[in-house]
Amino acid sequence: MTEYALAVDLGGTKVESALVDEHGAVLAASRHRRPTGSASTSEQLAAAVTGAVADALAALPADARLAGAGIGSAGPIAGTSGDVSPLNLPAWRDYPLGGLVAGLLPHGVPVTLRMDGICITLAEIWTGAARGEENVMGMIVSTGVGGGLVLGGHVVTGRSGNAGHIGHVQVAGFDDLCACGARGCLEAVASGPRSVAWARSEGFTGATGEDLAAAARTGDEVARAAIERSATAVGRAIASASALVDLDVVAIGGGFSHVADDYVALVQQAVSEHSDFAFVTSTRVVASALSGEGPLVGAAALVHRRDLVV
Repeated sequence: MTEYALAVDLGGTKVESALVDEHGAVLAASRHRRPTGSASTSEQLAAAVTGAVADALAALPADARLAGAGIGSAGPIAGTSGDVSPLNLPAWRDYPLGGLVAGLLPHGVPVTLRMDGICITLAEIWTGAARGEENVMGMIVSTGVGGGLVLGGHVVTGRSGNAGHIGHVQVAGFDDLCACGARGCLEAVASGPRSVAWARSEGFTGATGEDLAAAARTGDEVARAAIERSATAVGRAIASASALVDLDVVAIGGGFSHVADDYVALVQQAVSEHSDFAFVTSTRVVASALSGEGPLVGAAALVHRRDLVV
């Protein structure tokens, strides 16, 4: 009998849900998404999650078993309670997302929630670009910037569940005001929306990351500068993280990481040029091997690869 995990990925622009088998394969017919967004009310967000989960569950084969549900949420989260307070979804503060999903499942089906950066890291070491590695950071560069850590082969969650949240470390050389209230946070510098905002302050007239990518391909100097600015900030943050915890590899995914064909190479360059410490500059930066499925595969790993989580 095939065992599936219900995987849920909550982010700043969408929530997505799917069934994922014990080998990390997403059941294509079960994959569904709903919009979220910073202007959504709490009721709208709950309806979006409920709709995506219900549609995914409807695709469970009759001869299969639901082993559990794994949820990856944009941070911050509240330990292992299942409560979330995503910075980019202001209507949800200390919201019981784990309880909402549990209420949609058959009685007794376990639910595990972790930060989305942890999930992307689990995905990369389970089936992705960091298989066989033990000291890994997974990163998402998208609407926000998130991260997660696996050290010594095990997830590091921290006291509050937010360990590895690299989007809110300060990056040398930048002073951008962040929505969290601090200045110079990686997310405030390098995320897609903030990169576009910086470009617009320099005269760029586009409105989206897609516009930025298209303009850069045609030689727009401001668009290209915005992309390089983002990648440089990500590289500096990675180098600082590696100096602290001695990383082997960092796998980067998320929509904005595809803004230029050489984005990951630019990040690697910033790491390699950071200092004279070889243990820092030798950290490998790679693109996610899982494309858009990474967050779902990682959420499913909370069920199928509990050996890495506990």
